[in-house]
Amino acid sequence: MKKIADFFKGIGNDLKEIGVTFKEGDWKTRISFLIMGFGPLLRKYFVRGIAFLAIEVLYIYYMVVSGSKFLAKFNTLGTEGTHMDPKTFLTVYGDNSFLILLYGLMAILITLLFIVVWRMNIRENRKEELAAKEGKAVPTVKQDLYSLLDEKFHATLLTLPTTGIATFMILPIIFMICVAFTNYDYNHQAPAKLFTWVGLENFKNLFSFGSAGFGGTFFRVLGWTLVWAFFATFLNYFLGMGVAILINKKGVKFKKLWRTILVMSIAIPQFVSLLYVSKLFANDGLINSYLMKWGWIDSAIPFWTDPMLARVTIIIINCWIGIPYLMLISTGILMNIPEDLYESARIDGANAWQMFRKITLPYMLFVTGPYLLTQFTGNLNNFNVIFLLSGGGPQSMSLSGSAGSTDLLITWLYKMTVNDTNYSMAAVIGIMVFVVTAVISLIVYGMLPSVKDEEGFQ
Repeated sequence: MKKIADFFKGIGNDLKEIGVTFKEGDWKTRISFLIMGFGPLLRKYFVRGIAFLAIEVLYIYYMVVSGSKFLAKFNTLGTEGTHMDPKTFLTVYGDNSFLILLYGLMAILITLLFIVVWRMNIRENRKEELAAKEGKAVPTVKQDLYSLLDEKFHATLLTLPTTGIATFMILPIIFMICVAFTNYDYNHQAPAKLFTWVGLENFKNLFSFGSAGFGGTFFRVLGWTLVWAFFATFLNYFLGMGVAILINKKGVKFKKLWRTILVMSIAIPQFVSLLYVSKLFANDGLINSYLMKWGWIDSAIPFWTDPMLARVTIIIINCWIGIPYLMLISTGILMNIPEDLYESARIDGANAWQMFRKITLPYMLFVTGPYLLTQFTGNLNNFNVIFLLSGGGPQSMSLSGSAGSTDLLITWLYKMTVNDTNYSMAAVIGIMVFVVTAVISLIVYGMLPSVKDEEGFQ
């Protein structure tokens, strides 16, 4: 709450500064409120003035030529779609809701960026006026450029990555959020058919229980997603740690051989290994074939057709993939635990379990806490393992939206997009994935030993 209050307080102070600048500024500064760069040009800071003026001219040109056209239709996302003229049998191109939404968002973001530059223009005029009153000289353009390569070099380096993030990440995320409030689906495909705003209707459908709602499916998929992430994270973690402890134990021979064998399972690309394992456990796969051949079973074990068995199989196979990673990480950490701690514990009469619980585990959790959180959030969105092993199946009549019994929220989102072409509902699920991941990350982050007791092991 304090950060939110500070944010609004900062906005208030900024608005107050703008008012003071207009009230106390000279006529050059006041005209600069309307014509950017006017003040610097008259004060003979030509490069700054021309830069501000050029940005304003380009913005006005963009809005007149393109931006205003899309903003004018942004509230309806178009009124007439592409159709065929019944008289001439020619295609009449109308509005395109997709482009209106995309370019409308671009116009809004460009406008917000222009407001930021406009604020910089006002601040520049204020700085020049105060410097003139105090008899100080405003830094020249040469000095400004030199500072960008010296004390402000970090800002220069971050300009390109920031621009890339804004273009290729922030804009698509905002676009996806906006799609969640539309009826963009199979029946509303631009440009032939327009889609429009529907408000919170999609969110209502996601949490509604009934024939038309997705509530039952959503909570079942969410429950399995959380169960999967828990076991995929902590089962691998403790088993990987246990394997590392066993291999590093004194007296164990061929340590490098055992590590090499385990690493081989992660050296092969998952696209190859998981698809192979998926076929291995199929009804007509090698495992069922040999078990029936040896007479151990009478019929094929339904590894991928029984919902509960499919989930257990996926978790077990994921251990085969994940344990080697944790084994390698744990090996490096275990070697850094001071041996004096174990010697002191043995002298005090501690057994192996007590030393693990009081020395090894706290040290491991402290060092690997952030990694555990990263793994958990990563497993919430682990598309590869689920999709390559079971494809989200088996299908269930009680689940809607093409969801299967082993689908995670992320694989359900994929099916909703590719199979059902229900982009609006897929966008809603995407937002819920973000909400679930963000809430869990924020809660768990504050509980990590490395955060609560930062200097505990230093």
